[in-house]
Amino acid sequence: MSRTGGGHGGTVQSHGELPDAERAALRRAVRLEWATIAVLVATVAAVYAVAGQSQAMKTAWIEDALSFLPPLAFLVSLRIAGAAPSARFPFGRHRAVGVGHLVAGVSLLGVGAFLVVDSGISLVSGERPPLGVLEIGGFVFWSGWLMMAVMALSCIGPVILGRLKAAPAATLHDKVLHADADMNRADWKTGVATIVGVAGIGLGFWWADAVAALLVSASIIRDGVNNTRGAIGGLTDARPTRFDGSGVHPLVHRVDRELADVPWARDHGARLRDEGHVFHVEAFLVPAAEEDVSVDRLAEVRRRLTALNWKIADAVVTGVSEVDDHHRPV
Repeated sequence: MSRTGGGHGGTVQSHGELPDAERAALRRAVRLEWATIAVLVATVAAVYAVAGQSQAMKTAWIEDALSFLPPLAFLVSLRIAGAAPSARFPFGRHRAVGVGHLVAGVSLLGVGAFLVVDSGISLVSGERPPLGVLEIGGFVFWSGWLMMAVMALSCIGPVILGRLKAAPAATLHDKVLHADADMNRADWKTGVATIVGVAGIGLGFWWADAVAALLVSASIIRDGVNNTRGAIGGLTDARPTRFDGSGVHPLVHRVDRELADVPWARDHGARLRDEGHVFHVEAFLVPAAEEDVSVDRLAEVRRRLTALNWKIADAVVTGVSEVDDHHRPV
C-alpha cells in the first residue's frame, strides 16, 4: 500500500512489502518459533516431572516456562504488525513488535527479581533440599541422576535454535527474535548451572543448589534489563540501533550521506524513528539562496531515500530555513 501527498513542501510514502530475501527469512523465523514452542512444551513437562525439592530445578523450570514469552510475543506481534495503515493508525502497527519486546522484558525482570529473593532466602536459611531415590524396572538409583539427565537433554534444543535464529533476526532487524535467541543461549547455560547445583547436593554441598538457582535468577534479570531497556528506547523514539543494540543503525548514516548529495541544498538533517521492523524518516533540507524548492525536487529526494533499503517504509521530506543540531547523526 502506498500513498503520496504534499504539505509545506513535503512528500510522504508508505509501503510494507518485504523483499524476497527478507520474506524467506521471515518464513524461517516463524518455523523456528513454532519449533521453539514445541521443544519448550516437552522441556517444561520433563523438568516439572523430575524437579522434586531442588531450588535450582524449580528455578530452571520457571525460566523454561518464561521462555514461552519471546516466541509468543514474536508470533502475535508479527500478525498485528502486518495490518495496513488506517485513519486510527496512520503509521501502521509495526510498533506491535516493540510492545511485544517490552512485555517479554518486563516479565523476565519481574520474575527474575522474585526468584533472586526466593533463592536468597533458601541460601540464608540453610534449607537443605531432600533428594531421594527412585525405583525403575527393579533398579534403585539416586533421583539426582535423572534430574541431571533431563537438564542435559534440555540443553540441546536451545543450543541449536539459538544459533539458527541469529541470521533471520539480523536480516529482519527483529529485536524480539534476537531477544528469543538470547534467551535460548541463557536456557542452555541454565541447564549447565542446574546440573552443577544438583551434582553439588550429591557431593554433600547443600548450598550448591541455592547458589546455582541464584546464578540462573541473575541470568533472567540480565535478560529482562537488557530487553526492557531496548524496548523502552524504541518506543520512546530513541535513535534507531542495530537489532542487537550494539550501536547506531547504519541506515542513520546512509540517510545522512544521501541527503548530503542533494545538489540544490546547502544543509540537511534527518530524524529516524524505529517502528519495529521498519523505520520512519523525516528529512530536512535547507535550499541554497538561489535555488527554488519544488514538489518534484522533494519527490525525487523521497524516492532516493525509500530506495535505500526496504526498512525505510515511510519518508517525509521538507524544505526548511535551518536545521537543528539534534537532527544530525552522532
